[in-house]
Amino acid sequence: MARFSFRLPDIGEGISEAEIVAWHVAIGDRVEEDARIADMMTDKATVEMESPVAGIVIELAGEPGASIPIGSTLVVIETEAETESDTVVAENPGVEVATDATPACLTPPEGEDASSSPSSDRTPAEAGAQLGDAREESAAPATKDTDAGPRPSPGYEKGQGHKHPILASPAVRARARDLGIDLAQVRTESDRVRHSDLDAHLRYGQSQGYHAPHASRARDDEPIKVIGMRRRIADNMAASKRHIPHFTYVEEVEVTALEAMRADLNANRGDRPKLTLLPLFIAALCRTLPDFPMLNARYDDEAGVVTRHGRVHMGMATQTDAGLMVPVLRDAQDRNVWQLAAEITRLAEAARTGKARSEELSGGTITVTSLGPLGGIATTPVINRPEVAIVGPNRIVERPVFVDDGRGGDMIRRAKLMNVSISCDHRVVDGWDAASFVQALKKLLETPVLLFAD
Repeated sequence: MARFSFRLPDIGEGISEAEIVAWHVAIGDRVEEDARIADMMTDKATVEMESPVAGIVIELAGEPGASIPIGSTLVVIETEAETESDTVVAENPGVEVATDATPACLTPPEGEDASSSPSSDRTPAEAGAQLGDAREESAAPATKDTDAGPRPSPGYEKGQGHKHPILASPAVRARARDLGIDLAQVRTESDRVRHSDLDAHLRYGQSQGYHAPHASRARDDEPIKVIGMRRRIADNMAASKRHIPHFTYVEEVEVTALEAMRADLNANRGDRPKLTLLPLFIAALCRTLPDFPMLNARYDDEAGVVTRHGRVHMGMATQTDAGLMVPVLRDAQDRNVWQLAAEITRLAEAARTGKARSEELSGGTITVTSLGPLGGIATTPVINRPEVAIVGPNRIVERPVFVDDGRGGDMIRRAKLMNVSISCDHRVVDGWDAASFVQALKKLLETPVLLFAD
């Protein structure tokens, strides 16, 4: 037998360590060559680790959430290969082979003492007796109800309840808990409380004018370890709020004409992708940003340098099962609305399926965030540091508005209205600049034909 030590390879430029997001194997499992063994997360992406050999897993480097340096042992696999030397370096640079057949666990299973042996603590007779007791408990027949009424369970004395541990199956205990019944107050004809005893207890209470309380709708507390993508999001959001003095500006925009134009474009799109509001909104952003370069920028606060970008690399906040991700739509200023729609769909799907490349998740110059139909009246989005601005369209609503009837009076018509929110870094962007930018954006959205004018 031989031991293969699989070392964490260099999985990205400038990456010194990676976080264990999930194990797909456990100690004692057999894995095949090229089988998925772990998911590792860096600052840029999640990478799947695959086994270079087939064998039995005998060591794991840590629990999910632990950070592993590049080049350190990730997993040790015992193989059937035989070697004459003590150590053999495999063809894979991340793998070492040793002929030590003694398994060792880098991280013992939770709650288990590595120095103890399950077989050394009990004799075969004791183990068999315990197994027989467990079988007897699971196979005990249910007791039928009798008219004579239940007798107190063992250890029960009037006014004292049970003096000894109450015997009951997990199902009986769960039912009693849901019904709000104290098992110490339940009388039984056998050596344990059964469902029939709960039924008799309920009938007795109802005959005395009492009613069982409704079953509790409460659920057990569920501790969730913050690791992987969730921890990355938490760290990034905390850093953004800690370092950036945010301010938010909200403006109402009428999008009646924009929605009518979108419907016409979709009705005549042919084989092109269907347009949502987002590609039109991004097109309007790209046309507005050249006049407000301080918003399409990144601020290196450690160096004290603001870089105003000539290209628009649009970050798109995207909700995934793993949490919020921000794929980047590059050179958005050079794409028409149909190209924007296709790229939005591709990037969102790549993010949701975990197939987005690291370069597609970094390098944004400004971010747009949209909750779609959830929208809300207004939002106060958090800036994607080191960017200095994030813009968000909110839900479209229909409301009556007053308009000039052309004869010096007013008339009422139905309009589609939407609030636009923008959060900015006040170290770089002044309130006047943010408000001026949104007013220019509003003009384009309310006169959408300008989006197609050269």
